[in-house]
Amino acid sequence: MHQEPPVVVSIGTTPYACQVTVGGAGGAGGHTLVGDEPEAMGGHNTGPGPYPYLLTALGTCTAITCRMYADHKRWPLEGVHLALTHRREGTGKASTETIDIEIEFQGPLSDEQLARLTEIADRCPVHRTITDGLTISTTLVTE
Repeated sequence: MHQEPPVVVSIGTTPYACQVTVGGAGGAGGHTLVGDEPEAMGGHNTGPGPYPYLLTALGTCTAITCRMYADHKRWPLEGVHLALTHRREGTGKASTETIDIEIEFQGPLSDEQLARLTEIADRCPVHRTITDGLTISTTLVTE
């Protein structure tokens, strides 16, 4: 079983600024991030909101997966550029949500290599996690 270090998110009384620590207890060896909402949503726009972070996770995983695959195959991939957007259509239970990804591969790649890299992009672990029946388990912690 593989388990990532915890992501710790805390919010105080300031709407809606969250302090985020990724990996490493107390920031040791970890990363500190900020999450917030735009001012139009009542936040202070001190950091990205939840959906941009979701898109970041998917985009970085996709880029890394393509890079690893091309390196393994020794293909001349010089770069990967992704633009990700999230959209919601409809309201309530009738709504549908879609993530659109535009991907560009840079380098002298053949049509076959480009087609294969596009297939590999949809097989990154985060993509599979999101689309293959993710289970979220929430547990109340009391002192």
